[in-house]
Amino acid sequence: MPRATNNPASRARRKKIMKAARGYFGARSKVYTVAKNTVEKGWQYAFRDRKFKKRLYRRLWIARINAATRMEGLSYSRFIHALAQKGIALNRKALADLALNHPRTFKAVLDKVKN
Repeated sequence: MPRATNNPASRARRKKIMKAARGYFGARSKVYTVAKNTVEKGWQYAFRDRKFKKRLYRRLWIARINAATRMEGLSYSRFIHALAQKGIALNRKALADLALNHPRTFKAVLDKVKN
């Protein structure tokens, strides 16, 4: 019985990797084995950094809220605690947007929390 290699599937697998490696430098975009390693490593970085991006944005939002609250004489942690006590359910993303783009509205929220 002749040996079956399922060539169409193998070719498609290699083609997928080579297509993903387009734009890489030198052998990374030309040689399959090198391209495969590079692409797989790139996918690992992409997976890891999708998680990391969330952390970075949260840090940015906290920094913006902290800057805005300190200008009004309140620390970030006391502000967040007071928000929770008053039952105001605004997340950090929304608060940071208010602090940056709508300072009057953010001041109103601050005044509500202070009293």
